[in-house]
Amino acid sequence: MKTIALLIVSNVFMTFAWYGQLKDTTVPIWKAILISWGIAFFEYCLMVPANRLGYTSGMNGFQLKIVQEVITLVIFSVFAVWYLKEPFQLKYLISFGFIMGAVYFAFKK
Repeated sequence: MKTIALLIVSNVFMTFAWYGQLKDTTVPIWKAILISWGIAFFEYCLMVPANRLGYTSGMNGFQLKIVQEVITLVIFSVFAVWYLKEPFQLKYLISFGFIMGAVYFAFKK
């Protein structure tokens, strides 16, 4: 559970670092890059321990990456609807269903 919690929080930081600047495109790109790097620092401070903890707790690299991608998509979906005010469409839900199939197969014994 610690791995998942760290991955969730790190992905919140990552989403704001990568996509937060889309809300105000009047900020010069060099400022957006520096701000994003500053935010991403905190993402890395959480992502690296999350991956190390998950790996030493029995998950393999593939499993960690697939879990991280699912968390990223969930966090990004909330972010896109709440922060960017973009509509959520059925096609995105169907796409996520296919990704959940990938999770199933990644963890299948």
